Amino acid sequence: MEQESELVTGEAVVLDVRAAKLASRGLAMMVDVALQLIVLFVTMLVLSQVAVFGDEALALTLFLVTVVLIMVGYPVIFETLSRGRTLGKMALGLRVVRTDGGPVRFRHALVRGLAGFFIDFWALGMLGVVAVVTSLLSPNGRRVGDYLAGTLVIRERMPAARTPYVGMPPQLAYWASQLDLTRLPNDLALAVRQYLGRTSELRPEAAEALGYGLTQQVAAAIGAPVPPGVPSWAYLSAVLAERRRRDQAKLQPAVQYGPPVAQSYPQPAAPAPVAQPQPPAEPAPENPFAPPG
Repeated sequence: MEQESELVTGEAVVLDVRAAKLASRGLAMMVDVALQLIVLFVTMLVLSQVAVFGDEALALTLFLVTVVLIMVGYPVIFETLSRGRTLGKMALGLRVVRTDGGPVRFRHALVRGLAGFFIDFWALGMLGVVAVVTSLLSPNGRRVGDYLAGTLVIRERMPAARTPYVGMPPQLAYWASQLDLTRLPNDLALAVRQYLGRTSELRPEAAEALGYGLTQQVAAAIGAPVPPGVPSWAYLSAVLAERRRRDQAKLQPAVQYGPPVAQSYPQPAAPAPVAQPQPPAEPAPENPFAPPG
């Protein structure tokens, strides 16, 4: 099961994002390395001609400088210009962000690129062993370069989250209709809805403990204890379902009476032309033989 990253912005807002793990980051890295090797191969062909017709020491120096520029400059340039994405990350739907959720800048990309070359992968990284070990030990899959730069790789392309439908337990329908839910906070109701949508993903003991805690908070807020023999999930489902029913009931009058009101405006205008035949009533004084009303 994928874990949500616990990122908190400067305004103390928890970000609901998915951290990229070792598998997706490894595939993105393979794409990037393949592109870098292609560029290095082309560069080697060009410099080989320099070595043939020129100085071999100069060609070797240029080759070493080119290797460093490609291995370090490639991720730094792409992550700076594209706000945290190399070609491999674009293909896998990944992006590098700061630990507070903001976009990375040149200094973050430079630190990640230098750490990737010297520590995580090539110079001292034993071809990526250091990065793999560090990523496996990190709860969010971060490597040494991420820790030094204060960054995190997240997944941008994720399946659309489905809003769980909370149904009313039939045994609690009448009981829930008598509740006073005006004091139920919106943030607590949202926490309950998220819990009910993810109970199947939690361990049974963890789901029971979390459900008990939410039940106590809801009961304290609405002043209605849990009925005897009712599990936590059923109590919370009844409260949320009744809250939704009442919210929908408030919208019913606007839906039922809104269109007829709009149609009633031309109806008074319809008798107006009918009332205009009143001018023929003006000749009435000229007709003394008009029958009595």
